[in-house]
Amino acid sequence: MDIRQLRYFVGVVEAGSFTRAAANLNIAQSALSLHVRQLEESFGTQLLVRDRTGVSVTASGARLLERGRSILKEVQLTEAELTNSVAAPSGEVTIGIPSGAARVLSGPLLESVRSELPRISLKMIEGMTGPLEEWMAAGRFNLAVLYRTAESVGRMTVLAREELCLVVPRGEPPFEDSIPLADLHAFPLAVPMRNNYVRRSVADVVAQHGCVLDVRFEVDSLSTIINMVMEGKAYSILAPSAIQKEASQGQVRTIKIVDPVITRSVVLAVNPKDERSPAVSAVRKLIPKVVKTLIEGRHWSATVPDRV
Repeated sequence: MDIRQLRYFVGVVEAGSFTRAAANLNIAQSALSLHVRQLEESFGTQLLVRDRTGVSVTASGARLLERGRSILKEVQLTEAELTNSVAAPSGEVTIGIPSGAARVLSGPLLESVRSELPRISLKMIEGMTGPLEEWMAAGRFNLAVLYRTAESVGRMTVLAREELCLVVPRGEPPFEDSIPLADLHAFPLAVPMRNNYVRRSVADVVAQHGCVLDVRFEVDSLSTIINMVMEGKAYSILAPSAIQKEASQGQVRTIKIVDPVITRSVVLAVNPKDERSPAVSAVRKLIPKVVKTLIEGRHWSATVPDRV
């Protein structure tokens, strides 16, 4: 089996069509089609079903796709170990970041990688925490910034700790600096979907204290939730990082939740298969430094563990 042909096959499946794959792989579509056809001939079975909408895999193609991704990953890791030096790691690193944390972390992290790790290409995927958790579990990321409670951090690196707050439309009550958890029932909320880790953490604390919440809207989009609050259609429970810009501009207000305070940990997870990668290790070491700088410079309303 030719590694190049295997890489082309995986590229076609992931792109969903020969046309898009040819552009992604920088190869002529006719040559790409020939390589895949030769791969099918070498195995003596059809791997792809071609139609007007694109391509889909056969049962044999699905098995090859699963094995092929693992093989290509090992080839990439081996190349990195043999060619990269600790002083100048190179390659592509993919990281998943929740939408809230991305609002304060993405720009500084990209800039730090560009200046300190110029041979590394950082691919950043932003999303809500539910899908990010699933994609990380499926091995789609080398690294992921995730949210955890203090009790569920495990072996992951704690980057920061945040206290959730009530996000209030401008000019609307309450007008105090803090609000007890038991009083949140009075405000109609727009919150993330139930598979969201932050939503589950809040629900657990609420249940433990016998409180209730008036959840009117479940929205799996941070920007939509923020817009709903700015338009006076709902309140929300978020971390300060998620609405730092809007709060600083007076478009919304944040009120600290107390009795009890709801705290979450921002953690960094690494794909176990990538722990030996010099490029992944370099980015993994850089991220806590970037986070610490942001917090100490008051660009991120959070606290940083002493050991970072």
